[in-house]
Amino acid sequence: MLQVGAGIIIEDPQGRVLLQLRADNHCWGYCGGSIEIDERVEDAAKRELFEETGLIAGEVELFGVWSGPELHYVYPNGDEVSNVDIVFLCREFSGELKPQAGEVEALRFFNLDEIPENLSPPIRPALSKWIELKRR
Repeated sequence: MLQVGAGIIIEDPQGRVLLQLRADNHCWGYCGGSIEIDERVEDAAKRELFEETGLIAGEVELFGVWSGPELHYVYPNGDEVSNVDIVFLCREFSGELKPQAGEVEALRFFNLDEIPENLSPPIRPALSKWIELKRR
């Protein structure tokens, strides 16, 4: 199945990235999810951020689009998908962190040298690109 998703990389004023520990695969990743019918991609990214973290996104900018074999994934429930991930960057946000019950086990901001190794496979390409750009 083809799955089109909107992801959002949140960066705080200290340059740290917000990651969530996912309840389904127990891996870390940025916020995101499937785009609903007739939903604008930016709105989907903002909606997913709010649902998963309680944060309200301000201005977002398109970071990139990822697809291909490295985004093929089989979820723990057996769903097999080929992801197209449209990812935004957001540095302006408000609200208080509140993990979404049942989907998010933990939320944490990480410095570049603290990013955990157990990243959710579908987010690795985009997050690796973000890390590469931050290290320049």
